[in-house]
Amino acid sequence: MLSTGLPHGAVPKLERPGPLRERVYEALLELITTRALRPGQHLVESELAGHLGVSRQPVREALQRLNTEGWVDLRPAQGAFVHEPTEAEADQLLTVRTLLEAEAARLAAANANSAGIAALEELCAGGEQAVADGEVDKVVAANAAFHAKVMELAGNLVLAELAGQVDRRVRWYYTPVARQRGEQSWIEHRELIAAISERDEERATRVMRAHTEHTRATYHERTRAPRATEG
Repeated sequence: MLSTGLPHGAVPKLERPGPLRERVYEALLELITTRALRPGQHLVESELAGHLGVSRQPVREALQRLNTEGWVDLRPAQGAFVHEPTEAEADQLLTVRTLLEAEAARLAAANANSAGIAALEELCAGGEQAVADGEVDKVVAANAAFHAKVMELAGNLVLAELAGQVDRRVRWYYTPVARQRGEQSWIEHRELIAAISERDEERATRVMRAHTEHTRATYHERTRAPRATEG
């Protein structure tokens, strides 16, 4: 088996326009955030290049950039490895996420119109279906889309920019707990939609804060459990 151990069909095709190094970087980052490449996994330049159908140079450049951004660890005489986040790193990131998302929920309750609320309802229904179907990747994507919509409805561009900076790491931490959070996460989303619909800013803030804290707690519980629970 290849050191990269990529699941069949996991490697995206580099068909979009743009600089090759940027496309390789985006492809590898997506593989990391979706955990197709798992924390601690050895990343071999030649194998990644073969999977992506490119030379080793853009892969090397991408790995260096990912190292700078904290996604990859470059170890002397050993090579590149997907970074394994510590509990402290996860806790700090998810705490910041709670602050940003709680404020977004408050602003969404103040500003959302009927079309925006209908969009949240549709996204929530899609997430509930993904949970029912046991499609973890779709659950993660639906969760990200739902929270992005709340942020959009907040109408604060600076807040959205800050949230965008942590969004991919949130996905990274959420993926292994998506199954555990399951239906309960979407019950909480329904509660949030109700608060936003009623323009209850205080309740929306409270619901979102509790919601994101539940995810943070679930992540920490998972890290103390056997690794076999990953999925």
